[in-house]
Amino acid sequence: MLTDADAAFLDRLRAKLPAASFRETTDHYVTENRGRWHGQGAVVAPGSTEEVATVIRACAEAGVPVVPFGGGTGLVGGQIYGDGPVPVILSLERMTRVREVFATENVLIAEAGAILADIQQAAEAVDRLFPLSLASEGSARIGGLLATNAGGVNVLRYGNARALCLGLEVVTADGRIWHGLSRLRKDNTGYDLRDLMIGSEGTLGIITAASLRLVPQPVGQGTAFMAVPSPEAALSLLAMAGEQMAEGISAFELIHRQGLDFLAEVGPDVVPPFAETPEWMVLIDVGLPRGLATDDALETLFEGAAEAGLVTDGVIARSEAQRQAFWAVRERIPEANKRIGSVSSHDISVPLSAVPEFITRGDKALARLGDFRINCFGHLGDGNLHYNVFPQKGRSRNDYANIRDAVKAQVHDLADALGGSVSAEHGVGRLKVGDLERYGDPTKLALMRSIKAALDPQGLLNPGAVLRG
Repeated sequence: MLTDADAAFLDRLRAKLPAASFRETTDHYVTENRGRWHGQGAVVAPGSTEEVATVIRACAEAGVPVVPFGGGTGLVGGQIYGDGPVPVILSLERMTRVREVFATENVLIAEAGAILADIQQAAEAVDRLFPLSLASEGSARIGGLLATNAGGVNVLRYGNARALCLGLEVVTADGRIWHGLSRLRKDNTGYDLRDLMIGSEGTLGIITAASLRLVPQPVGQGTAFMAVPSPEAALSLLAMAGEQMAEGISAFELIHRQGLDFLAEVGPDVVPPFAETPEWMVLIDVGLPRGLATDDALETLFEGAAEAGLVTDGVIARSEAQRQAFWAVRERIPEANKRIGSVSSHDISVPLSAVPEFITRGDKALARLGDFRINCFGHLGDGNLHYNVFPQKGRSRNDYANIRDAVKAQVHDLADALGGSVSAEHGVGRLKVGDLERYGDPTKLALMRSIKAALDPQGLLNPGAVLRG
């Protein structure tokens, strides 16, 4: 039986922790950044792993639920708990240190509250790259990114967050500390607890630090926008790029013109890559070793693709400023989406060859439900699409409230039918608990519940997230 983090409990906790560990419960901690989720809680911000363990032990003794809080950038409600006893909101905001950097080993050890951009800068300081990159990197914290197994734009080359983590330090549901900050690439000594914790969204343990994998800085980086006649052509272009540049492709983003139309309509201001925006385009980013010229490689790719009818136009960034301007187009599309206000947003993945079929069938299915604007964009290299549905110009998302659930069901049913996932990189949180039950394999769900019961028998950690409480 879970109980409130009431005044008496907090008084007992204050006797065990320094005053700096306590925060006022502002909207930042209890309101999801799009305003769709509102919660409650008493905010505690420990300054060390030992203090995290102290909090968890106190909560375990009193039966108080714990909601881990990183940068608050999650999109599926995993950081917000509104129904049930008042929880402790465990913020990692004071645990921001980069503890150690082992440049010759390509390893960096950081605390869970370290902001992604700061980790990237620490890697750059020793001429290395931490390649996890996403739009919220200026505020997202590494603990939350690992807890959700975040993706981003460089998954094609470097993998998800899971692939960039060598070891973890974790506080368990009963307040013990697992010292698993390994720097080893090979370690087959039993179950892989690291992989179990990554992607568990704070329901199995609290990540307090991570051993992260760095890579050498690419000597040459190049970026290009290319207009393609269709998603099918984009897939063929991806295959051609892979044949020519192999592992040199860092990102391969598919973008529909609707995203640029939204940017023109509501901002933020960007410099359009083409004088006339094409229906479909791809943003390609490459990083090549010494001795290979990125501009030459991109020009060769464009020439071959044009000859094969796969591209109709293209522009290569000729400076770092232009390269950043290209990426600004892609990275600001989510902000434009937020300003427009979606009817329903979807983070789905399907096998690569099924991407064109998904887009075609999805557009037709939604046209039968209503009159929408669809902004489809995402990481084509790994089959992850952000397939977001918006009201027609001059109308509000509220006008579509009666069919919002039907829109979501159409999109998710189609993704599932094509062998895909309804949660590609954003996690399950509380938003998609029902989806996991609907589309998940029953045996997998049973095993997940068994693991949860074994590691958190009281159900203290992030109750209601991932699995129904």
